[in-house]
Amino acid sequence: MEPLREKYAENTRRTLLDTGLRLFTERGYAAVSAEELVRTAGLTRGALYHHFNGKPGLFEAVFEELERQATERIRAAITPVPDPRERAHRGVDAFLDVCAEDAYRNIVLQQGPIALGWQRWRELDQLHLGGLVLDLVNAALDAGRLRPHPANLVARAFYGALTELSITIAETDEPEQARTQAANLVRDLIGGVVTDADAPSA
Repeated sequence: MEPLREKYAENTRRTLLDTGLRLFTERGYAAVSAEELVRTAGLTRGALYHHFNGKPGLFEAVFEELERQATERIRAAITPVPDPRERAHRGVDAFLDVCAEDAYRNIVLQQGPIALGWQRWRELDQLHLGGLVLDLVNAALDAGRLRPHPANLVARAFYGALTELSITIAETDEPEQARTQAANLVRDLIGGVVTDADAPSA
């Protein structure tokens, strides 16, 4: 009986997440009420509060799921690549591709800072993507391919640049063009700190 109850609970949670993802993407956090969420999901208000403690909790859960999926996609893009410079390029390309997609752009980049507050938004974004940037920097350091700067400082600099570029992509009317321009810029930034394989690191 317990496995059946657990399966029902997971199905209910999944239905709310999928409904939240669709409605928040299509109409925005502020325009979607808790009543509309549960009505569209075919569930009760009690289910929403039981699993997510209301609309704000559901939004945060949808936000985190998109961040996890983005991190998994970026890791999948960089894992097979041995060269640190190419790993960084692949990682940036994968991240910027995600930023140009409707759900991530609308929920994470546009609505997230407003619905969650800037501090919470930054905390969650760093939790998922900040560590990934630091991993790339440390890999370049370990391979002797990074100029002599503190790893954490380099990671923060690139994280900050990527954050601002991602928001720019979200706000523009031409996301694909902005994505291409951002990718070219970040390649130049990477070129400024990563050394050639046969060059000295100092």
